[in-house]
Amino acid sequence: MNTSRFAAVAAALVLATALVTACKKDSDPSTPQTGVFALELEPGVGALPLNLSTDTYTTAAGDRFTVSAFKYFLSNIKLTKADGSAYAVPDSYFLVDQAKPDSQHLDLKDVPVGDYTGLTFTVGVDSARTKAGNFTGALAADPGMFWDWSQEFKNVVLEGTSPQSPSRGLVFHIAGFKGANGANNTIRTVSPAFPANTKLLIRPDHSPEIHLHVDVLGLFGGPNPVRFATVYNTMGGPQSVKVADNIAAGMFSVEHIHAN
Repeated sequence: MNTSRFAAVAAALVLATALVTACKKDSDPSTPQTGVFALELEPGVGALPLNLSTDTYTTAAGDRFTVSAFKYFLSNIKLTKADGSAYAVPDSYFLVDQAKPDSQHLDLKDVPVGDYTGLTFTVGVDSARTKAGNFTGALAADPGMFWDWSQEFKNVVLEGTSPQSPSRGLVFHIAGFKGANGANNTIRTVSPAFPANTKLLIRPDHSPEIHLHVDVLGLFGGPNPVRFATVYNTMGGPQSVKVADNIAAGMFSVEHIHAN
């Protein structure tokens, strides 16, 4: 056999071996199967779309207001199954900004395949990650979302105007976790329910989407109704804690899930 023919045969054998090995890996049941899904954040004010600085809205208590800025951290995303087992998405920290539409689409990758029946996430940045420092990615994307003086994140920010406010302005910086016995903790974890008989099906060949309605009115209603005549500028402390409880009670809901 001449040298060139020998080289061709050897190359063919190498290619065939590689293909067989690849097929075995693909069919190996011990290889973890994963998929992707997306969270689509859809901010609104009740049934109305949220438009910054242009539209006027009304709270359940009758106070009128506009919104010039609306931002929040969403982190520690976890999916659960009917049997109670769960998958926590690693290093899942996102900053959602109404002024940046791209930030309202979150892609989650390498999720183990399965039928998931629940979603849990933190509104804000957990204290352990805050204390760890060395912020990168979303946690370093907006310096205005961090208090240098107390080393705490602003978990949710809403700014705007209202004729009922004594200053005509609205400043809601729902921030902090410190204070005696955590008295100023505004970090909240929520688990908005999936629609009845609906599951998130993670498959290698699917790209499902969870559409979350994010209702600005949730800041001002719920267990601690807010009137702008008395609460119009809160940056941490007891009033922010009450607003955080409102956020946990009703700011997020699952509208629908696209199977894709």
